[in-house]
Amino acid sequence: MAFILQVDCLCEVFEYLEDDRPTLYSCLLVNRLWCKISVRILWRNIWNFDIYQKDSLRVATSILSTLIACLPNESKELLHENNIFISTPTFNPPLFNYARFCKVLSIDVVDDIINEVLPENRISHLATNEIIKMFTNQISSLKKLTYYDHLNISFPHFPNARDLSELCCKSELPSSFFYQLSQICHNLQSISLDFYCNDDVSNELKELISLQNNLKILSLSAYDGNWADIIPIILKHSHTITELRLYNCDSGYLPFSFVSSFSNLQKLIMHFIGETDFKDFKKSQYTNFFKLEILIFPFNCPKTEYILKFLENNGKNLKTLYIGENDEDLSLSISKFCPNIKNLFIRFHNDEINSLKNLFINCQYLESIKIKIQYGKNRYFSGKEILETVVNHSPNNFCELKLCNGSILDVCPKDLESLFKSWENRIPKKLLKLTIVKMLRNNKKFLYKEGMEIIEKYEKLGIIKFRSIYEENF
Repeated sequence: MAFILQVDCLCEVFEYLEDDRPTLYSCLLVNRLWCKISVRILWRNIWNFDIYQKDSLRVATSILSTLIACLPNESKELLHENNIFISTPTFNPPLFNYARFCKVLSIDVVDDIINEVLPENRISHLATNEIIKMFTNQISSLKKLTYYDHLNISFPHFPNARDLSELCCKSELPSSFFYQLSQICHNLQSISLDFYCNDDVSNELKELISLQNNLKILSLSAYDGNWADIIPIILKHSHTITELRLYNCDSGYLPFSFVSSFSNLQKLIMHFIGETDFKDFKKSQYTNFFKLEILIFPFNCPKTEYILKFLENNGKNLKTLYIGENDEDLSLSISKFCPNIKNLFIRFHNDEINSLKNLFINCQYLESIKIKIQYGKNRYFSGKEILETVVNHSPNNFCELKLCNGSILDVCPKDLESLFKSWENRIPKKLLKLTIVKMLRNNKKFLYKEGMEIIEKYEKLGIIKFRSIYEENF
Protein backbone atom coordinates (compact mmCIF):
# COMPACT_ATOMS: atom_id res chain seq x y z
CA MET A 1 0.00 0.00 0.00
CA ALA A 2 2.84 2.38 0.91
CA PHE A 3 4.55 1.65 -2.42
CA ILE A 4 1.37 2.45 -4.37
CA LEU A 5 1.04 5.71 -2.46
CA GLN A 6 4.65 6.56 -3.29
CA VAL A 7 4.02 5.98 -7.00
CA ASP A 8 0.84 8.09 -6.96
CA CYS A 9 2.63 10.94 -5.18
CA LEU A 10 5.57 10.83 -7.58
CA CYS A 11 3.25 10.88 -10.59
CA GLU A 12 1.46 13.91 -9.17
CA VAL A 13 4.74 15.74 -8.50
CA PHE A 14 6.21 14.88 -11.90
CA GLU A 15 3.13 16.25 -13.67
CA TYR A 16 4.16 19.71 -12.45
CA LEU A 17 7.50 19.22 -14.19
CA GLU A 18 6.00 18.65 -17.63
CA ASP A 19 7.41 21.93 -18.99
CA ASP A 20 10.72 21.57 -17.12
CA ARG A 21 12.40 19.09 -19.41
CA PRO A 22 15.96 19.44 -17.99
CA THR A 23 14.68 18.40 -14.55
CA LEU A 24 12.78 15.46 -16.04
CA TYR A 25 15.94 14.35 -17.84
CA SER A 26 17.72 14.34 -14.48
CA CYS A 27 14.90 12.26 -12.96
CA LEU A 28 15.58 9.55 -15.57
CA LEU A 29 18.89 8.79 -13.81
CA VAL A 30 17.64 8.43 -10.20
CA ASN A 31 16.22 4.89 -10.26
CA ARG A 32 14.01 2.67 -12.38
CA LEU A 33 10.75 3.93 -10.80
CA TRP A 34 11.63 7.59 -11.39
CA CYS A 35 12.78 6.73 -14.90
CA LYS A 36 9.52 4.92 -15.68
CA ILE A 37 7.38 7.83 -14.54
CA SER A 38 9.42 10.65 -16.13
CA VAL A 39 9.91 8.92 -19.47
CA ARG A 40 6.14 8.69 -19.93
CA ILE A 41 5.82 12.43 -19.44
CA LEU A 42 8.77 13.25 -21.70
CA TRP A 43 7.39 11.15 -24.54
CA ARG A 44 3.84 12.42 -24.15
CA ASN A 45 4.73 15.22 -26.58
CA ILE A 46 8.22 14.44 -27.87
CA TRP A 47 7.79 16.89 -30.78
CA ASN A 48 7.93 19.93 -28.52
CA PHE A 49 11.20 21.33 -29.89
CA ASP A 50 12.18 23.72 -32.67
CA ILE A 51 13.43 21.78 -35.71
CA TYR A 52 15.28 24.90 -36.87
CA GLN A 53 17.28 25.56 -33.68
CA LYS A 54 21.06 25.26 -33.54
CA ASP A 55 21.14 21.75 -32.01
CA SER A 56 18.07 20.49 -33.88
CA LEU A 57 20.02 17.85 -35.85
CA ARG A 58 21.27 16.24 -32.65
CA VAL A 59 17.76 16.21 -31.12
CA ALA A 60 16.16 14.95 -34.33
CA THR A 61 18.73 12.18 -34.72
CA SER A 62 18.22 11.08 -31.11
CA ILE A 63 14.42 10.92 -31.48
CA LEU A 64 14.61 9.16 -34.83
CA SER A 65 17.15 6.53 -33.71
CA THR A 66 14.96 5.72 -30.70
CA LEU A 67 11.89 5.35 -32.89
CA ILE A 68 13.77 3.13 -35.33
CA ALA A 69 14.77 0.89 -32.41
CA CYS A 70 11.07 0.53 -31.53
CA LEU A 71 9.98 -0.49 -35.06
CA PRO A 72 8.78 -4.05 -35.59
CA ASN A 73 11.24 -6.36 -37.36
CA GLU A 74 9.35 -6.33 -40.68
CA SER A 75 9.61 -2.52 -40.83
CA LYS A 76 13.34 -2.58 -40.05
CA GLU A 77 13.88 -5.17 -42.78
CA LEU A 78 11.95 -3.05 -45.29
CA LEU A 79 14.16 -0.04 -44.53
CA HIS A 80 17.34 -2.13 -44.84
CA GLU A 81 16.18 -3.54 -48.17
CA ASN A 82 15.85 0.02 -49.45
CA ASN A 83 19.27 1.06 -48.11
CA ILE A 84 17.89 3.24 -45.31
CA PHE A 85 20.21 2.79 -42.34
CA ILE A 86 19.74 4.73 -39.11
CA SER A 87 21.80 3.68 -36.10
CA THR A 88 19.98 2.86 -32.87
CA PRO A 89 21.13 3.98 -29.38
CA THR A 90 22.25 0.45 -28.40
CA PHE A 91 22.24 -3.07 -29.82
CA ASN A 92 19.88 -4.14 -27.03
CA PRO A 93 16.09 -3.86 -27.31
CA PRO A 94 14.73 -0.53 -26.01
CA LEU A 95 13.78 -0.41 -22.31
CA PHE A 96 10.32 0.94 -23.12
CA ASN A 97 7.82 0.97 -25.93
CA TYR A 98 8.25 4.73 -26.37
CA ALA A 99 5.69 5.09 -29.15
CA ARG A 100 2.98 3.86 -26.79
CA PHE A 101 3.57 6.79 -24.43
CA CYS A 102 2.83 9.43 -27.08
CA LYS A 103 -0.37 11.41 -26.66
CA VAL A 104 0.52 13.93 -29.37
CA LEU A 105 1.37 12.97 -32.94
CA SER A 106 2.66 15.46 -35.49
CA ILE A 107 2.97 13.75 -38.86
CA ASP A 108 4.62 16.84 -40.31
CA VAL A 109 7.32 16.92 -37.63
CA VAL A 110 8.00 13.19 -38.11
CA ASP A 111 8.63 13.88 -41.79
CA ASP A 112 10.72 17.00 -40.99
CA ILE A 113 12.89 14.98 -38.61
CA ILE A 114 13.49 12.26 -41.20
CA ASN A 115 14.33 14.82 -43.90
CA GLU A 116 16.70 16.54 -41.45
CA VAL A 117 18.55 13.29 -40.73
CA LEU A 118 18.29 11.79 -44.24
CA PRO A 119 18.35 14.86 -46.54
CA GLU A 120 19.81 13.02 -49.54
CA ASN A 121 17.65 9.89 -49.40
CA ARG A 122 15.05 9.97 -52.15
CA ILE A 123 12.89 7.30 -50.55
CA SER A 124 12.97 8.65 -47.00
CA HIS A 125 9.15 8.69 -47.14
CA LEU A 126 9.37 4.95 -46.48
CA ALA A 127 10.77 5.67 -43.03
CA THR A 128 7.98 8.20 -42.43
CA ASN A 129 5.41 5.64 -43.52
CA GLU A 130 6.72 2.89 -41.24
CA ILE A 131 7.02 5.16 -38.20
CA ILE A 132 3.49 6.53 -38.67
CA LYS A 133 2.23 2.97 -39.04
CA MET A 134 3.93 2.07 -35.76
CA PHE A 135 2.32 5.02 -33.99
CA THR A 136 -1.15 4.15 -35.27
CA ASN A 137 -0.73 0.63 -33.94
CA GLN A 138 0.99 1.44 -30.65
CA ILE A 139 -0.41 4.72 -29.29
CA SER A 140 -2.88 3.74 -26.61
CA SER A 141 -4.81 7.02 -26.46
CA LEU A 142 -4.14 9.87 -28.89
CA LYS A 143 -5.10 13.36 -27.69
CA LYS A 144 -3.72 15.66 -30.41
CA LEU A 145 -3.05 15.06 -34.10
CA THR A 146 -1.29 17.53 -36.42
CA TYR A 147 -1.29 16.80 -40.15
CA TYR A 148 -0.89 19.65 -42.65
CA ASP A 149 1.39 18.45 -45.46
CA HIS A 150 -0.12 15.91 -47.85
CA LEU A 151 2.71 13.39 -47.62
CA ASN A 152 3.21 10.27 -49.69
CA ILE A 153 2.18 7.96 -46.87
CA SER A 154 -0.55 5.38 -46.46
CA PHE A 155 -2.52 6.52 -43.45
CA PRO A 156 -3.95 3.33 -41.94
CA HIS A 157 -6.97 2.86 -39.72
CA PHE A 158 -6.37 4.62 -36.42
CA PRO A 159 -8.56 2.93 -33.77
CA ASN A 160 -6.85 4.63 -30.84
CA ALA A 161 -7.83 8.11 -32.07
CA ARG A 162 -11.23 7.64 -30.43
CA ASP A 163 -10.15 9.91 -27.56
CA LEU A 164 -8.75 12.58 -29.87
CA SER A 165 -9.50 16.05 -28.48
CA GLU A 166 -7.43 18.33 -30.76
CA LEU A 167 -7.04 18.18 -34.55
CA CYS A 168 -4.82 20.49 -36.63
CA CYS A 169 -4.93 19.92 -40.40
CA LYS A 170 -5.77 21.38 -43.79
CA SER A 171 -8.77 20.82 -46.01
CA GLU A 172 -6.73 19.45 -48.94
CA LEU A 173 -5.96 16.14 -47.23
CA PRO A 174 -7.49 13.00 -48.77
CA SER A 175 -11.19 12.63 -48.04
CA SER A 176 -10.49 9.10 -46.78
CA PHE A 177 -8.54 10.59 -43.87
CA PHE A 178 -11.52 12.70 -42.77
CA TYR A 179 -13.90 9.80 -43.32
CA GLN A 180 -11.90 7.50 -41.03
CA LEU A 181 -11.80 10.10 -38.27
CA SER A 182 -15.50 10.88 -38.60
CA GLN A 183 -16.30 7.23 -37.84
CA ILE A 184 -14.66 7.28 -34.41
CA CYS A 185 -13.92 10.91 -33.35
CA HIS A 186 -17.01 12.67 -32.03
CA ASN A 187 -15.53 14.50 -29.04
CA LEU A 188 -13.04 16.90 -30.54
CA GLN A 189 -12.63 19.94 -28.29
CA SER A 190 -10.44 21.90 -30.70
CA ILE A 191 -10.12 22.07 -34.51
CA SER A 192 -7.52 24.14 -36.34
CA LEU A 193 -8.14 24.12 -40.09
CA ASP A 194 -6.34 25.66 -43.07
CA PHE A 195 -8.75 25.75 -45.98
CA TYR A 196 -8.43 26.96 -49.52
CA CYS A 197 -11.55 28.67 -50.69
CA ASN A 198 -11.02 28.07 -54.38
CA ASP A 199 -11.46 24.37 -53.64
CA ASP A 200 -14.67 22.89 -52.27
CA VAL A 201 -14.51 21.63 -48.70
CA SER A 202 -15.03 17.88 -48.95
CA ASN A 203 -18.24 16.33 -47.66
CA GLU A 204 -16.14 14.06 -45.45
CA LEU A 205 -14.54 17.05 -43.72
CA LYS A 206 -17.93 18.72 -43.30
CA GLU A 207 -19.27 15.52 -41.79
CA LEU A 208 -16.35 15.29 -39.37
CA ILE A 209 -16.97 18.86 -38.15
CA SER A 210 -20.73 18.37 -37.94
CA LEU A 211 -20.49 15.21 -35.82
CA GLN A 212 -18.60 16.80 -32.93
CA ASN A 213 -20.57 16.85 -29.69
CA ASN A 214 -18.89 19.65 -27.78
CA LEU A 215 -16.53 21.65 -29.97
CA LYS A 216 -15.09 24.55 -27.96
CA ILE A 217 -12.11 25.96 -29.88
CA LEU A 218 -12.12 26.66 -33.61
CA SER A 219 -9.28 28.19 -35.61
CA LEU A 220 -9.84 28.88 -39.32
CA SER A 221 -7.14 30.06 -41.72
CA ALA A 222 -8.53 30.91 -45.14
CA TYR A 223 -6.69 31.47 -48.41
CA ASP A 224 -8.10 33.09 -51.55
CA GLY A 225 -11.20 34.67 -50.14
CA ASN A 226 -14.51 32.79 -50.15
CA TRP A 227 -15.77 31.55 -46.77
CA ALA A 228 -19.24 30.54 -47.99
CA ASP A 229 -18.53 26.81 -48.04
CA ILE A 230 -17.37 26.54 -44.43
CA ILE A 231 -19.58 28.99 -42.51
CA PRO A 232 -22.82 26.90 -42.51
CA ILE A 233 -20.92 23.96 -41.00
CA ILE A 234 -19.33 25.85 -38.13
CA LEU A 235 -22.57 27.65 -37.30
CA LYS A 236 -23.90 24.30 -36.07
CA HIS A 237 -21.53 24.69 -33.12
CA SER A 238 -22.24 28.35 -32.40
CA HIS A 239 -23.55 27.59 -28.88
CA THR A 240 -20.63 25.45 -27.73
CA ILE A 241 -17.64 27.32 -29.21
CA THR A 242 -15.99 29.59 -26.64
CA GLU A 243 -12.80 30.45 -28.58
CA LEU A 244 -12.82 31.54 -32.22
CA ARG A 245 -9.71 32.40 -34.24
CA LEU A 246 -10.15 33.77 -37.77
CA TYR A 247 -7.16 34.22 -40.08
CA ASN A 248 -7.84 35.68 -43.51
CA CYS A 249 -4.50 35.17 -45.23
CA ASP A 250 -5.40 37.05 -48.41
CA SER A 251 -7.24 40.31 -48.92
CA GLY A 252 -10.59 38.65 -49.53
CA TYR A 253 -13.93 39.44 -47.95
CA LEU A 254 -15.04 37.83 -44.70
CA PRO A 255 -18.77 38.15 -43.88
CA PHE A 256 -18.09 38.98 -40.25
CA SER A 257 -21.77 39.05 -39.30
CA PHE A 258 -21.81 35.26 -38.82
CA VAL A 259 -19.63 35.71 -35.70
CA SER A 260 -22.57 37.31 -33.88
CA SER A 261 -24.18 33.85 -33.67
CA PHE A 262 -21.52 32.63 -31.20
CA SER A 263 -23.37 33.61 -28.05
CA ASN A 264 -20.96 31.95 -25.58
CA LEU A 265 -17.77 33.35 -27.07
CA GLN A 266 -15.04 34.09 -24.51
CA LYS A 267 -12.05 34.61 -26.83
CA LEU A 268 -12.03 36.18 -30.30
CA ILE A 269 -8.95 36.65 -32.50
CA MET A 270 -9.24 38.31 -35.92
CA HIS A 271 -6.04 38.27 -37.95
CA PHE A 272 -6.71 39.85 -41.34
CA ILE A 273 -4.95 41.42 -44.28
CA GLY A 274 -6.56 44.29 -46.17
CA GLU A 275 -9.16 46.86 -45.15
CA THR A 276 -11.93 45.17 -47.15
CA ASP A 277 -11.94 42.31 -44.65
CA PHE A 278 -13.78 44.48 -42.14
CA LYS A 279 -16.50 46.06 -44.23
CA ASP A 280 -19.07 43.75 -42.64
CA PHE A 281 -17.95 44.69 -39.12
CA LYS A 282 -20.17 47.78 -39.36
CA LYS A 283 -23.21 45.50 -38.93
CA SER A 284 -21.65 43.66 -36.00
CA GLN A 285 -20.47 46.57 -33.88
CA TYR A 286 -23.74 46.44 -31.91
CA THR A 287 -23.50 42.72 -31.11
CA ASN A 288 -23.38 41.82 -27.43
CA PHE A 289 -20.96 39.07 -26.38
CA PHE A 290 -21.80 38.82 -22.71
CA LYS A 291 -18.99 36.35 -21.93
CA LEU A 292 -16.23 37.84 -24.09
CA GLU A 293 -12.99 38.24 -22.08
CA ILE A 294 -10.26 38.25 -24.76
CA LEU A 295 -10.31 40.34 -27.95
CA ILE A 296 -7.29 40.43 -30.27
CA PHE A 297 -6.69 42.34 -33.54
CA PRO A 298 -2.96 41.63 -34.16
CA PHE A 299 -2.72 43.69 -37.35
CA ASN A 300 -5.44 45.45 -39.33
CA CYS A 301 -8.49 46.67 -37.45
CA PRO A 302 -11.98 47.86 -38.35
CA LYS A 303 -12.58 51.60 -38.39
CA THR A 304 -12.06 53.23 -35.02
CA GLU A 305 -15.70 54.33 -34.82
CA TYR A 306 -16.81 50.69 -35.11
CA ILE A 307 -14.38 49.47 -32.45
CA LEU A 308 -15.51 52.24 -30.08
CA LYS A 309 -19.12 51.05 -30.34
CA PHE A 310 -18.05 47.44 -29.98
CA LEU A 311 -16.11 48.26 -26.79
CA GLU A 312 -19.05 50.25 -25.45
CA ASN A 313 -21.18 47.10 -25.76
CA ASN A 314 -18.59 44.52 -24.74
CA GLY A 315 -15.74 46.24 -22.91
CA LYS A 316 -17.00 45.69 -19.37
CA ASN A 317 -16.09 41.99 -19.25
CA LEU A 318 -12.86 42.22 -21.25
CA LYS A 319 -9.74 40.99 -19.46
CA THR A 320 -7.33 40.98 -22.42
CA LEU A 321 -7.30 43.44 -25.34
CA TYR A 322 -4.76 43.53 -28.18
CA ILE A 323 -5.17 46.34 -30.71
CA GLY A 324 -2.61 46.57 -33.50
CA GLU A 325 -3.60 50.14 -34.38
CA ASN A 326 -4.64 53.06 -32.22
CA ASP A 327 -5.51 56.72 -31.88
CA GLU A 328 -6.29 58.94 -28.91
CA ASP A 329 -10.06 58.31 -29.13
CA LEU A 330 -9.49 54.57 -28.86
CA SER A 331 -7.27 55.00 -25.78
CA LEU A 332 -9.98 57.10 -24.13
CA SER A 333 -12.58 54.51 -25.06
CA ILE A 334 -10.54 51.72 -23.42
CA SER A 335 -10.18 53.83 -20.28
CA LYS A 336 -13.93 54.44 -20.21
CA PHE A 337 -15.44 51.12 -21.31
CA CYS A 338 -12.88 48.51 -20.19
CA PRO A 339 -12.53 49.05 -16.42
CA ASN A 340 -11.71 45.38 -15.72
CA ILE A 341 -8.94 44.97 -18.28
CA LYS A 342 -5.90 43.06 -17.00
CA ASN A 343 -3.71 42.61 -20.10
CA LEU A 344 -3.39 45.25 -22.81
CA PHE A 345 -1.42 45.73 -26.01
CA ILE A 346 -1.75 49.13 -27.58
CA ARG A 347 0.13 51.36 -30.00
CA PHE A 348 0.84 54.95 -28.95
CA HIS A 349 1.83 57.91 -31.06
CA ASN A 350 4.73 59.96 -29.75
CA ASP A 351 2.58 62.68 -28.17
CA GLU A 352 0.19 60.51 -26.18
CA ILE A 353 1.88 60.07 -22.81
CA ASN A 354 -1.27 61.46 -21.14
CA SER A 355 -3.28 58.66 -22.75
CA LEU A 356 -1.03 56.15 -21.03
CA LYS A 357 -1.52 57.92 -17.70
CA ASN A 358 -5.31 57.87 -18.15
CA LEU A 359 -5.26 54.16 -18.86
CA PHE A 360 -3.38 53.49 -15.65
CA ILE A 361 -5.69 55.73 -13.61
CA ASN A 362 -8.97 54.32 -14.98
CA CYS A 363 -8.05 50.65 -15.42
CA GLN A 364 -7.27 49.74 -11.83
CA TYR A 365 -7.10 45.98 -12.49
CA LEU A 366 -4.40 46.33 -15.16
CA GLU A 367 -1.54 43.88 -14.56
CA SER A 368 0.33 43.84 -17.87
CA ILE A 369 0.76 46.25 -20.77
CA LYS A 370 2.63 45.88 -24.04
CA ILE A 371 3.47 49.16 -25.75
CA LYS A 372 4.57 49.94 -29.27
CA ILE A 373 5.44 53.55 -30.04
CA GLN A 374 4.55 55.07 -33.41
CA TYR A 375 7.25 57.73 -33.67
CA GLY A 376 6.64 60.93 -35.57
CA LYS A 377 8.79 63.88 -36.63
CA ASN A 378 7.91 66.46 -34.00
CA ARG A 379 8.45 64.85 -30.61
CA TYR A 380 10.18 61.79 -29.20
CA PHE A 381 8.23 59.60 -26.75
CA SER A 382 11.16 58.53 -24.61
CA GLY A 383 11.70 55.32 -22.72
CA LYS A 384 12.29 57.39 -19.59
CA GLU A 385 8.79 58.88 -19.90
CA ILE A 386 7.30 55.40 -20.20
CA LEU A 387 9.11 54.05 -17.15
CA GLU A 388 8.30 57.15 -15.07
CA THR A 389 4.63 56.84 -15.98
CA VAL A 390 4.64 53.15 -15.04
CA VAL A 391 6.32 53.81 -11.69
CA ASN A 392 4.19 56.82 -10.76
CA HIS A 393 0.75 56.03 -12.20
CA SER A 394 0.31 52.25 -12.70
CA PRO A 395 -2.28 50.58 -10.41
CA ASN A 396 -1.36 48.37 -7.46
CA ASN A 397 -1.76 45.09 -9.35
CA PHE A 398 0.50 46.14 -12.22
CA CYS A 399 3.59 43.94 -12.58
CA GLU A 400 4.52 43.47 -16.28
CA LEU A 401 5.78 45.93 -18.92
CA LYS A 402 6.57 44.90 -22.49
CA LEU A 403 8.22 47.38 -24.84
CA CYS A 404 8.53 46.81 -28.58
CA ASN A 405 11.77 47.49 -30.43
CA GLY A 406 13.91 48.54 -27.49
CA SER A 407 11.97 51.58 -26.32
CA ILE A 408 14.28 52.07 -23.30
CA LEU A 409 17.33 52.52 -25.51
CA ASP A 410 17.52 56.21 -24.60
CA VAL A 411 17.37 55.76 -20.81
CA CYS A 412 20.71 56.60 -19.26
CA PRO A 413 21.98 54.22 -16.53
CA LYS A 414 21.52 56.86 -13.79
CA ASP A 415 17.85 57.39 -14.67
CA LEU A 416 17.32 53.66 -15.05
CA GLU A 417 18.62 53.00 -11.54
CA SER A 418 16.54 55.84 -10.10
CA LEU A 419 13.39 54.38 -11.64
CA PHE A 420 14.14 50.89 -10.36
CA LYS A 421 14.69 52.30 -6.86
CA SER A 422 11.32 54.03 -7.08
CA TRP A 423 9.71 50.74 -8.05
CA GLU A 424 11.41 49.06 -5.09
CA ASN A 425 9.72 51.55 -2.74
CA ARG A 426 6.23 51.03 -4.15
CA ILE A 427 3.53 49.62 -1.89
CA PRO A 428 2.48 46.89 -2.29
CA LYS A 429 5.79 45.47 -3.43
CA LYS A 430 5.65 43.51 -6.71
CA LEU A 431 8.33 42.09 -8.96
CA LEU A 432 8.41 44.12 -12.21
CA LYS A 433 8.65 41.88 -15.27
CA LEU A 434 10.36 44.00 -17.93
CA THR A 435 10.42 42.60 -21.46
CA ILE A 436 11.94 44.01 -24.64
CA VAL A 437 10.09 42.61 -27.67
CA LYS A 438 12.42 42.84 -30.66
CA MET A 439 10.54 42.78 -33.93
CA LEU A 440 13.56 41.80 -36.05
CA ARG A 441 16.16 39.15 -35.26
CA ASN A 442 19.02 41.31 -36.55
CA ASN A 443 18.33 44.18 -34.14
CA LYS A 444 21.49 45.62 -32.63
CA LYS A 445 22.10 45.47 -28.91
CA PHE A 446 19.47 47.71 -27.36
CA LEU A 447 21.22 48.76 -24.14
CA TYR A 448 24.75 49.85 -23.40
CA LYS A 449 26.88 47.79 -21.03
CA GLU A 450 26.19 50.15 -18.10
CA GLY A 451 22.44 49.79 -18.59
CA MET A 452 22.63 46.01 -18.59
CA GLU A 453 24.72 46.11 -15.42
CA ILE A 454 21.97 48.12 -13.70
CA ILE A 455 19.35 45.64 -14.90
CA GLU A 456 21.40 42.67 -13.68
CA LYS A 457 21.91 44.37 -10.30
CA TYR A 458 18.19 44.81 -9.70
CA GLU A 459 17.43 41.33 -10.99
CA LYS A 460 19.71 39.92 -8.28
CA LEU A 461 17.93 42.10 -5.70
CA GLY A 462 14.58 40.60 -6.77
CA ILE A 463 13.18 43.98 -7.87
CA ILE A 464 12.79 43.21 -11.59
CA LYS A 465 12.87 40.26 -13.95
CA PHE A 466 14.25 41.12 -17.39
CA ARG A 467 14.11 39.26 -20.68
CA SER A 468 14.52 39.98 -24.38
CA ILE A 469 12.37 38.09 -26.88
CA TYR A 470 11.28 38.22 -30.50
CA GLU A 471 7.76 39.10 -31.51
CA GLU A 472 5.15 36.95 -29.80
CA ASN A 473 2.46 35.01 -31.60
CA PHE A 474 -1.18 34.66 -30.60
